[in-house]
Amino acid sequence: SRSPPDSYPINPSHERWGCLFLQCCVQSRKKWAECPLFVSERLLVLENRLLEGIETQVGAVGCELVDARMLRSGRQVTLQVFIDKEGGVNIDDCVAASRQLSVWLDVENPIQGAYRLEVSSPGLDRPLVRPADYQRFLGAEVDLELHAMVEGRKRWRGTLHSADAESATLATELGERRFFFSTIRRAKLVPQW
Repeated sequence: SRSPPDSYPINPSHERWGCLFLQCCVQSRKKWAECPLFVSERLLVLENRLLEGIETQVGAVGCELVDARMLRSGRQVTLQVFIDKEGGVNIDDCVAASRQLSVWLDVENPIQGAYRLEVSSPGLDRPLVRPADYQRFLGAEVDLELHAMVEGRKRWRGTLHSADAESATLATELGERRFFFSTIRRAKLVPQW
């Protein structure tokens, strides 16, 4: 059988700290489920240690990491990093974070092969990723997309009423609904125009 076209070998110098970034090959859904790193056709989920490194580097320039993701389009791999800070980020913040990350990525070399780095603000429809994000935006209108149907729907919109370490409660048109973070596929702020 022929080898899969998109295979990413592990960098041997990173096995010492257990980095399994991009070890999986895109071959079959069965292989994806067996991989220590989940791979979908368009999105590669970042390994926790790489995320921690990105978060540290972004913090070094006075910003916070909102989200980071690896996207693949054909053979092109892009590392997207979304940053924010109190009062919002500007182009200078993005440039500083990009330079900081570029140096760190060149030294640590956690990504085998060619990739493109993109650093930007999260935008008006900022994703909510961590429990602290939900707590920070209490009272804001949010859109949720769930992994599975709840009351016949996967998409919910409402005002963020409360949040703790495990869940968030929305005031929806059907009343208050509590959603555990493990059930939420995506969450983002609804832009206020």
